[in-house]
Amino acid sequence: MTTLPDLRHHGDAEVRGAAAGLTDLAVNVRTGTPPAWLKARIAASLDGLAAYPDGTAARAAVAARHGLPASRVLLTAGAAEAFVLLARAVRAERPVVVHPQFTEPEAALRDAGHEVRRVLLTERDGFRLDPDAVPEDADLVVIGNPTNPTSVLHPAEAVAALARPGRTLVVDEAFMDAVPGEAESLASRTDLPGLVVLRSLTKTWGLAGLRIGYVLADPEIIEALERVQPLWPVSSPALTAAEACCEPAALAEAAAAAAEIAADRQYLIARLDEFPQVTVVRPAEGPFVLIRLPDAAGVRERLRELGFAVRRGDTFPGLGTDWLRLAVRGRDTTDRFVTALAKAV
Repeated sequence: MTTLPDLRHHGDAEVRGAAAGLTDLAVNVRTGTPPAWLKARIAASLDGLAAYPDGTAARAAVAARHGLPASRVLLTAGAAEAFVLLARAVRAERPVVVHPQFTEPEAALRDAGHEVRRVLLTERDGFRLDPDAVPEDADLVVIGNPTNPTSVLHPAEAVAALARPGRTLVVDEAFMDAVPGEAESLASRTDLPGLVVLRSLTKTWGLAGLRIGYVLADPEIIEALERVQPLWPVSSPALTAAEACCEPAALAEAAAAAAEIAADRQYLIARLDEFPQVTVVRPAEGPFVLIRLPDAAGVRERLRELGFAVRRGDTFPGLGTDWLRLAVRGRDTTDRFVTALAKAV
């Protein structure tokens, strides 16, 4: 009997409790966030907590940010809530999830009673999408771009090739704002049938504890998701954050952060290349990298003893115990990590 990977294991499990003091390379939230100006905006919103949340302004801000009408936007309590809504609202007889990727979409589909098929991308092909590998009869397809944990950024046209009438195509773009220029995004496309794009504001802005994300899709799909969404699902502080993060100055700050992440990622990969036993999946385009090395599980435990938390890879379908995911951090942190890694291997 095949044992399913633990689809509900996520990076935050690596830094809970007594492990909270470890240097965190397991969670893909940008360090030094949220910025002071954003914390101040959120704090100011607390004076309105007696009123029920009204998402009108935040919804309009997200729509304007992507050049879309507000009818194509749904605000959610993080992107994770959107996967649950989709699993409940979208009628799918033959759902397919493209792995390795974030495991919550499959977990949500299974919890809703769906039988999920997997398309496994391979290291041999650089974990790159071949649209022809997705079964033609799939009526729901889920793919991440850039993909967690591989850090692969699929060409927009390759992802778009998966769209067709009668199919819902869900593209998880939770990390797209960490890609310079948001290259290969489908967020503003309205010409693809059944396209659903998910975005998160928790990664770049350090709002994982606030829970804020959104869905971009055809108005009929948005209405279907709204019908299964609880009333007032997004808090007033989260709505304030969504509106603030869509302002021009915030978008410029996010773009600068994406450029900094790209430079720090290049430095991290260069340092990892010093280890002949470490293989880095490349080209990496997200705020994290995926590596393969012998005895990765043992190395991970030794790194914890040396003060570093990294993400295990064996809970991602298609990977095994010889994989680890590392969040991109600043150069000083990378240098300290490499010193620890040299001891751990």
